[in-house]
Amino acid sequence: MSENNNKPQPGMTHAGKPLRSQAWFGRQDKMGFYYRSFLKNSGTPQDQFEGKPVIGICNTWSELNPCNGHFRTIAEHVRRGVLEAGGFPLEFPVSSLGEVTMRPTAMLYRNLAAMDVEEGIRAHPLDGVVLLMGCDKTTPALLMGAASADLPTIGVSGGPQLRGVYRGQIIGSGTNIISMSEQLRAGEITLEEFHEAEAGMNRSSGHCMTMGTASTMASMVEALGVGLPGNAAIPAVDARRNEMARLAGRRIVAMVHEDLVLSKILVREAFENAIRTLGAIGGSTNAVVHLLAIARRVGIELTLEDFDRLGRGLHCVVDLMPSGRFLMEDFYYAGGLPVVLRQLGEAGLLHKDAPTVNGKPVWENVRDAECFNPEVITPLEKPFKEESGMAILRGNLAPDGAVIKPSAASPELMKHTGRAVVFENIEELHALKDDDSLDIDASCIMVLKNCGPKGYPGMAEVGNMPIPKKLLQQGVRDMIRISDARMSGTAYGTVVLHVAPEAAAGGPLALVRNGDMITLDVAARSLHLHVDEAELAARRAAWVPPPLAADRGYVRMYVDHVQQANHGVDLDFLVGRSGSPVPRDNH
Repeated sequence: MSENNNKPQPGMTHAGKPLRSQAWFGRQDKMGFYYRSFLKNSGTPQDQFEGKPVIGICNTWSELNPCNGHFRTIAEHVRRGVLEAGGFPLEFPVSSLGEVTMRPTAMLYRNLAAMDVEEGIRAHPLDGVVLLMGCDKTTPALLMGAASADLPTIGVSGGPQLRGVYRGQIIGSGTNIISMSEQLRAGEITLEEFHEAEAGMNRSSGHCMTMGTASTMASMVEALGVGLPGNAAIPAVDARRNEMARLAGRRIVAMVHEDLVLSKILVREAFENAIRTLGAIGGSTNAVVHLLAIARRVGIELTLEDFDRLGRGLHCVVDLMPSGRFLMEDFYYAGGLPVVLRQLGEAGLLHKDAPTVNGKPVWENVRDAECFNPEVITPLEKPFKEESGMAILRGNLAPDGAVIKPSAASPELMKHTGRAVVFENIEELHALKDDDSLDIDASCIMVLKNCGPKGYPGMAEVGNMPIPKKLLQQGVRDMIRISDARMSGTAYGTVVLHVAPEAAAGGPLALVRNGDMITLDVAARSLHLHVDEAELAARRAAWVPPPLAADRGYVRMYVDHVQQANHGVDLDFLVGRSGSPVPRDNH
């Protein structure tokens, strides 16, 4: 008898709350006929409308986004899981941001995709949502939009590709693209060898198999508690990825009955867990911008200081490219992210009671995780790299902050004073990088302007500037580079990024000139331009803003409303959540 009493009544959750979808499908009038009838043209039986939770499968499949090209299969497994749990699955598409194909940068459209997700959820008869995401910007875009809509939500990542292989050597997407393109420029490999490597690098479905932004953000989904345990690392072509999708389909139905909305998962403790996880995995600097934006969508004032405070003294335990040797496939076989979370928990660096989408606190999910390869996931007391948390720099060159990833930088350059070699924009950099007359040596500091949120526009991944050809030929493989841009999570080097305010917004970066001396001191968290205030004031008075990137459409709206990197590069009017009230009746 008690078991029957615990079953939800049709159209209601366990707690007796009406299902949101019943405002559409539960009506026995003209509009109820309208809503149900058109969906019946696909063969949907009447009983699907009679009080079953409606689950939206938010799909970023696109042939223009090869990282997410296998999502039709994943969506089908989610669908099966929803049906098995007694839900009514309805798949819907949203903008798919392909990092490898979009110009000028997928980041320009992250906020547009987030708007698409938020409004798509709000406008339709949905009780819960499963987010299918993989490529770099689809993950934060979907999380941002879903956070503002605030329904029960679970994230399913698409998974990394299998290891790249070239002439018997393991190669990683992005990381070896960068190194091999430099080898080609230096004349160390032929064009034929370059093309051969292309074919061997991306040999299966999935996103980058290095610890780039895609893998980092999949790890953030798991660390935040929005994905099921193991979400981050299962390869895209492994059957266990499809199994996880199916389990997510089952679980979202239960989340609807429990009214486990996304804001109950995305609490401050979850973000602090994610920040520490970011350092422990040697993750992408892009995660800083994305986590800031996601947090603000649920009203949490995350700051750059939180990244520095929580990441300071933290060690990297995952030996993956671009910081190390291995790839995501190896990470999964070694035990995956649950092992890292267990290590953080044992060291007192994890909020163990943080909630997760499977209804259990994070510690219950990971406390028994086992490491099967200590070369890939090293013990915290004998880490792969020490001091790996994101370092947040400040100074007169970056009054609102800048970011550097110590685990991918050269130790000998972490404290350095050098002469600035300035490039006013990306076109000037490309025009001069192979010019033998460029006045530069290995001790110089390359400075790139006007590549931030407003300046590019979209804050492209151009911060890891190519080493000038004449220095490459001298054997130089790293030097300090400073910009208001981002860099790929697969990149490496002593690269200072996200300088705020950006040059196009009149930040101090706009005032740097060739020959100025700059000091980087990572230990002191300092980035200083050796120019006195009077001279800077004179330069500021003479500064002329660059022309607008666009005078119409979304890009104009973006440039007019985008926030700076230290605030997450979201549009100012999208910050915060408004939930998913049933929209106004149209008849």
